[in-house]
Amino acid sequence: MADNPNLSAPATSQPETPTAAGTARPDPRRAWLRRSAIVVIAALAGLSYAWQLGRDPLEPYYAAAVRSMSGSWHDFIFGAFDPAGTITLDKLPGAFWVQALSVRAFGYSTGAMIAPQVVEGVITVLVLYRAVTRLAGPTAGLIAAFVLAVSPAVVALDRGNISDSLMILLLVLAADAVSGAIARGGQWWRLILAGVCVGLAFQAKMIEAWLVLPALGLAYLVSGPGPTWRRVRQLVAAGVVAAVVSLAWMTAVSLVPAASRPYADGSHDNSLYQQVFVYNGFGRFGEQTPLQLLTGELGQNVGVLDLPSAAPGPARLLEDELGRDTGWLLPAAALIAVAGLAGLRRKPRADPLRACFILWGCWLVTLWVTFSVTTELNTYYTAALAPAAAAIVGAGVAAAWSADRTSAGRRVALAVALAVVVAGTAAYAGWLVPSAGRDVPGWLVPAVIAVGVLATVTALACLAVRRQAVFAAALGAGIIAGSLAPAVASVGLVASHESAFDTPFEPAGAVRAVDSLTVLQAQVNLLIPRLELIQEGAPDLMAVQTAAVASFFASSGQEVLPIGGFTGTIPSPTLSQLQADIRAGQFHLVLAYSSADPRIEWIATHCQNVTKPGAPLKSYFCLPADAGG
Repeated sequence: MADNPNLSAPATSQPETPTAAGTARPDPRRAWLRRSAIVVIAALAGLSYAWQLGRDPLEPYYAAAVRSMSGSWHDFIFGAFDPAGTITLDKLPGAFWVQALSVRAFGYSTGAMIAPQVVEGVITVLVLYRAVTRLAGPTAGLIAAFVLAVSPAVVALDRGNISDSLMILLLVLAADAVSGAIARGGQWWRLILAGVCVGLAFQAKMIEAWLVLPALGLAYLVSGPGPTWRRVRQLVAAGVVAAVVSLAWMTAVSLVPAASRPYADGSHDNSLYQQVFVYNGFGRFGEQTPLQLLTGELGQNVGVLDLPSAAPGPARLLEDELGRDTGWLLPAAALIAVAGLAGLRRKPRADPLRACFILWGCWLVTLWVTFSVTTELNTYYTAALAPAAAAIVGAGVAAAWSADRTSAGRRVALAVALAVVVAGTAAYAGWLVPSAGRDVPGWLVPAVIAVGVLATVTALACLAVRRQAVFAAALGAGIIAGSLAPAVASVGLVASHESAFDTPFEPAGAVRAVDSLTVLQAQVNLLIPRLELIQEGAPDLMAVQTAAVASFFASSGQEVLPIGGFTGTIPSPTLSQLQADIRAGQFHLVLAYSSADPRIEWIATHCQNVTKPGAPLKSYFCLPADAGG
């Protein structure tokens, strides 16, 4: 952890494979304790992800799409939003394929939809343990798994139906494959496996999955075994595999005639490439986001669909909701990564511990910078930072414990570095916990400060006391001081049955906004029988402005034609297609807000307004004659 050229790698950091000195044979008793510990950590993680999961509100847009995909193999393959398959999701469907299969197998329910994320989250904890253990030893792996398991951002994410859970799992699997290639001889298949995992992660969350490629590539290029040219060739091959797997589904679907597939939401020319690389990619930097476009289309009526987002900036991830979601250990992880790389600068090129800091440090920096400059950032995005922060903290603690402390200078450097990191982390946590908010224990800040002071004093005591037990106590107290606040925050999320849209200790206004999703969905469910009476035998229940609003009516199981895709601005259906559907009696009822959209203006002009006075969402009854039928 200190800037010390003689900081040595932990003795346990070498892979347990045959070496020049023979085969490493770990103590069976310690191996049993480690296995027991990781099982307990994984079990607690699974319990926190699954506890009362049926009470958590789902993201309605994704839930509606999964319902459609689970009922038709055509909709499943193309990632259709609506049962009739008129338009796709505005995202790639990879993660939702898993949810749709679960719903198809177990029936439509909140539990069936969230269960895949619970499983993915638990597996991520186990894979992170293995990945960090390969390069930094089992102690580092256990600490990393524990820190990840108590991360509020991860706990909230894995309790919802958001696609990031699968993306994070696949990227951690890719990091594990690269770590294995570094530690075990640079086998080609491990690099190819990493490329496949990144490509599959792209199917789950598109370009965000590619953000870890610099970390994976740099770690192997610097620390991988074999000649430089061989490493470069391996990375090129892995990169090609990642690109092919990433683009395979998009390319295959793009070759299908437009008339035989749903319209690609998020694009204005029915292009999945535009959906991915513009609407969900570079368009997120400086341009209006989908939610901002939706707000512009529906005005103030967007309500709970438009949750607040912190403005871009370097401190964005360290303040307010984003900070309480994942910021707790980010400063500490950054300091540890810098100190670890500086302390290991004179180690051999292939030093596994340095490779660990390079891999996870580059992951942390790349995502931190990207998330700091994007136009809008949902809080659950930050869960992708958690594996890197956890791995760095675990590797740093293990490296500090195994460092040579025989000389006074080394002992002083380690003790001071530990005291600074612990004191700063505890002080930051005390500042980050709000004075008012949901489920803020009154004892939390005093406890964090007390443990932080104890850990800092114990670390400084190592300047005078050279006993191993004192340094071990300082490290242990430091881990507790750093993880206490996020662990309590995660417990609060679980106890209040909160999920991906929630953040720890959030203010009352944010709580009401998220909880109103459940209230709104219940109100819509009560309305559906009345809408079915108005349907009067038409094939579709109705048409609704935007897929975002239409998603609340998915519980009917019938086609609710979305006008304009998620944002309401997409040219599907066209005005002529809408008129043709009305002439054919495909539906009678249209729900829409006041809008300058030509399709909505035509409906308002030609169909009968049956809205109650004062209602913002207007109801129009359309007959075939209204469209010249």
